[in-house]
This record gives sequence, structure tokens and C-alpha cells, in this order.
Amino acid sequence: MLFKFPKNDREYLWTSHSKSKMLYYRISESKIKLIISRPDRKETGIAPKTIAVMKRNDSAQRKQEMWAMYQILGLKKKIISTWRYPGISPKRTIPIPDDILQELE
Repeated sequence: MLFKFPKNDREYLWTSHSKSKMLYYRISESKIKLIISRPDRKETGIAPKTIAVMKRNDSAQRKQEMWAMYQILGLKKKIISTWRYPGISPKRTIPIPDDILQELE
């Protein structure tokens, strides 16, 4: 499958970090937009003025969550990061992988 990087438009801004994580976790632009528009869960993000949203991505073989963290800048959403979490995360705790936490500091 060929991965296509998203382009900035009048609704979304994509950071280079978010693009690299989309490639690493194999999460498409359309999937990120779905997570943001119809999340199963919404939390305050760990980076300043961010929102973290999650959508379940379960199959018969595994339980998994897909997360996206973004900021609202006027009418746009700036996508900061995205990741997958294996299993089911505890409520009110955003399960962010260590590599993402280090890159956000």
C-alpha cells in the first residue's frame, strides 16, 4: 500500500511529527479525520491547549485504540500527533507512547 501524506487545507494543518507517526502507525488521513469528527472518547491533551481523541479499532484477533492529538487554531485543526494503543486504555488517562512524549517535550 502506498502511503499518501496529507496536505494542509482550510480545515486541517498537519505537523511533520503527525505525518511521521501516521506513516509509522499506518493511519490514513481519512482515519484521523474520522477519529476527530466521531471519537469514542475525548480527553484534554498533554501538550498545551490540545485535545486527544480516540476511536476503537478492534478486530476478532485484537483490541486496539487509535488516538489523535490536535489543537484548534481559529477555524483549523492542527494535528499534533497520532498513535495506536494496544488493548483498552484506562479512562481519564491518555496512553501516549514514550517516543511521542519525548518528541513533544
